[in-house]
Amino acid sequence: MCTGKCSRFVAIALYPLVLVSIICNILLFFPGWDVKYSQDGFITEEVKYMGGLVGGGLMVLLPALYIHLTGSQGCCANRCGMFLSIAFAGVGVAGALYSLVVAGLGLQNGPYCKVLLLGWLTPFKNGEKSYLTDSTAWGLCAEPKDIVEFNIGLFATLLACGALQLILCAVQMINGLFGCLCGTCTDKGQL
Repeated sequence: MCTGKCSRFVAIALYPLVLVSIICNILLFFPGWDVKYSQDGFITEEVKYMGGLVGGGLMVLLPALYIHLTGSQGCCANRCGMFLSIAFAGVGVAGALYSLVVAGLGLQNGPYCKVLLLGWLTPFKNGEKSYLTDSTAWGLCAEPKDIVEFNIGLFATLLACGALQLILCAVQMINGLFGCLCGTCTDKGQL
């Protein structure tokens, strides 16, 4: 496969992952589909780190845009452009890793919720048994409604998106290296 075509494939695959990451992070600010929890500061700590918005969103979107330019004929479809795509893909790897770590922590620690008689806390944090495999423990969270399922679904989606973004950006780093060393296909008319 031509390095330019590979760059286009990587960029086009990154765009929907960026969009999903941003949407998931924004939705996490509205637990129970209500604004009042965000206004009162009753949201999960990992949501405030904005792993999906900053890491899997902006830090992957900018490299995706540049990588897309290396895959089309023009100013960036040359050896120098491919060399720069390695650096941009490295930024994408860092963003995807940030998103992965934040999502992993969000899944590990569990949601911030109201526990009857105890108030607002993160009841599953530092627990002996993982709440992910014990759905009977989810009833501890009285408010917001269905917060455990809400957090698991969105953080798991962020985790999957971050993993795919990491793989795609790593592939582009290798592709950029080949494009830098061997050149792109633009001069052969194969793009």
